Amino acid sequence: MQPEILIVDNEKGMARMIADHLTAESYATTIATSGAEAIACLERQSLMVVISDLIMDDVDGLMVLRESERLQPAARVILMTAFGTMDSAIAALRQGAYDYLTKPFRMVDLVNAVRRAVECYRLGEENRRLREAVERHQGFQGLLGVSPAMQRLKERIKNIAQSEATVLVIGESGSGKELVARAVHWQSARRNGPFVAVNCAAIPEHLLESELFGHERGAFTGAVQARRGLFVEAHGGTILLDEVGDMPLALQAKLLRVLQEKTVRPVGGREEIRINVRLLSATNRDLGGLVRRKRFREDLYYRLAVIPLDVPSLRERTEDIPILAHHFIDRSARSVGKTFQGIADEAVVWLQRQRWPGNVRELENLIERAVTLAGGEIVDLDALQSRSMAVIPDEVGVKPTLAEIEYDYLQRVLTETRGDKRAAARILGVSVRTIQRKTPSSRRWLPEAS
Repeated sequence: MQPEILIVDNEKGMARMIADHLTAESYATTIATSGAEAIACLERQSLMVVISDLIMDDVDGLMVLRESERLQPAARVILMTAFGTMDSAIAALRQGAYDYLTKPFRMVDLVNAVRRAVECYRLGEENRRLREAVERHQGFQGLLGVSPAMQRLKERIKNIAQSEATVLVIGESGSGKELVARAVHWQSARRNGPFVAVNCAAIPEHLLESELFGHERGAFTGAVQARRGLFVEAHGGTILLDEVGDMPLALQAKLLRVLQEKTVRPVGGREEIRINVRLLSATNRDLGGLVRRKRFREDLYYRLAVIPLDVPSLRERTEDIPILAHHFIDRSARSVGKTFQGIADEAVVWLQRQRWPGNVRELENLIERAVTLAGGEIVDLDALQSRSMAVIPDEVGVKPTLAEIEYDYLQRVLTETRGDKRAAARILGVSVRTIQRKTPSSRRWLPEAS
């Protein structure tokens, strides 16, 4: 049975008049002429909205409200009374009433209240469905989604997880490559061992070898004590080399030897350390193209890509955007101490029409910003579209220069890509060299403040 609207009033004529108006608005209605009869309806049929008189002979409207919350917590309750006072209104709202009307009221006001309550009910049910979907898929370490592309990816992860073969995770920046690698680890027999991730592009070239393989005391300036490398830290588990395409050629040769010998030698050390590690790597670059240009070792490429695993972009799975948006809203709302009912339908449609060059990471950042800016309990289109390139305050008499606006926006994009200059360059439509030139260690290139 489809959810209906229950009208509860001792005065049958009043209940019938309300029902007639709502029927004319294409709503299905049921009438109860007592509180006890209303509770019986709550026990046997699904209801979207309950419109109840507050003062009744047997069971009053507050009791109907309490029983509605117990039996059908999703239903929205609108209370009405001819004896309305501010105290009774506040008491009703505090106990969970959706709205409150004082008799006599205009039918147009009641219809509008019902329309809002129905929309709130439907939004709540949609969010409940999305929350259940999130919970169902949490077993894949945050790989949320029910689209065909995600279903295929999860099935492939299950098939390869038990293997010890190296896996190359391929996908655009922000598409969730590390989450995919973590899912492979957690689905494998190594799940109780460590999972260690290292971004090869984020560590300076002269430090990357030491980071991966460790070093002995005095091996180089600043090495005041010996340190275990990340391969040793990952012993018994899995190591992920993210952005492996950025690894220097000299270090690629040493990595190849590690894969062949299953041992590592710390920088400055003489002894080999035996390791038991499964290697996963990830990239957003065309490693085959790098091999052809002699910028990546062909023998290492074939060792890393025993099992290639493609991660779909967000554009390829727009069906998952409502689930992802709801997940990010819940998480962001908790972090800022807010409560949200969900996201407006028009906002979801707008999200699904975007190009998402930054993929899931870009969506996450946008939702986090929208949750912070949203004035109510719904993330609406206004909150999503309230992005501005010029984030420098426009104080009275002070106007930011074009260079300042450019720098500030560039920093925002870099924040969204978590410092990934290649991803930022793609989003902005410029070269990586341009990004590097405009992000010096200081802001000397900006006009100095007078």
